[in-house]
Amino acid sequence: MRTITVEEHFISPAFLAGPGQAFMQRMRNSGPPGAKLVERLSNVGQQRIGEMDAAGIDMQLMSLNSPGVEQAEAVEGIAVAREANDFLAEMVNSHPTRFAGFASLPIQAPDQAAEELQRCVRKLGFKGANINGHARGRYLDDRFFSPILECAEALDAPIYLHPTIPPKAVVDALYSGFSPAVTGILSSSGWGWHIETAVHLLRMILGGVFDRHPKLQVVIGHLGEGIPFMLPRLNGSLSPQITKLERPLGDYLRQNVHYTFGGFNFAPTFLNLLLEVGADRIMFSVDYPYGSMAEARSFLQHLPIIEADRERIAHGNAEQLFRL
Repeated sequence: MRTITVEEHFISPAFLAGPGQAFMQRMRNSGPPGAKLVERLSNVGQQRIGEMDAAGIDMQLMSLNSPGVEQAEAVEGIAVAREANDFLAEMVNSHPTRFAGFASLPIQAPDQAAEELQRCVRKLGFKGANINGHARGRYLDDRFFSPILECAEALDAPIYLHPTIPPKAVVDALYSGFSPAVTGILSSSGWGWHIETAVHLLRMILGGVFDRHPKLQVVIGHLGEGIPFMLPRLNGSLSPQITKLERPLGDYLRQNVHYTFGGFNFAPTFLNLLLEVGADRIMFSVDYPYGSMAEARSFLQHLPIIEADRERIAHGNAEQLFRL
């Protein structure tokens, strides 16, 4: 069975020297495990392919590691995004059957971001874009970002909406008052990342993004960032009579959104997602190097689903959505 994973990460030299410097330094300072993660993020060649072979992973669709370029000043974001995209394109061209790419975009400069997305899709052969959450508290429902969304829709290029740290005001209001370790984890990988991404997607829906761009497709990870559990409640509470949208909220979540499970190898949560959106909307992922390829592959293999659905989730849905 062919396997394609679509939330897999890398870092580039300009990212390390710029917007990723503080994040990566914290990882290195965390000891040998953090240093190992930085090493794996830096390796987009034979070492990574060897790990993929050992775990039974055929292809990775890669994106620049969070925090990406979204929190940088516009001039720096434009330069680092272009460098990261060119860096990734070289790796993809060297191993075209094993790697594919998502564009990094300086969304704080929407016109330049749209131009970069066109370059990445048309010239570099990338399959879409990865956007790491908000840009200094500004979310994609803001019409400021319309050039990017119009371009993505016209190119039929999906947007992977990846988590990032909530704005500082949110962290201070909701996640402070604990030890630095507890606040750091609660506001990020333990909770805050996922709620932040779920709210971002709901803002996009309620802000009319998909009414203005009905063909736009968005991907979120981590088995839906908590949304599937709340989907019936959201759909019932926010009717079209209240939202003034063209469709029920659940329709957007089932027709404009796709879901992956990188790092979330949890069977009950997966089954909740499956029951809410169906197998055609779910794609395999690892969240490399933060997740284990071997564990993710075993999880996929042992899911209590029919083989036709396993094939769709393992590779078929990604092939169709990203034209792989």
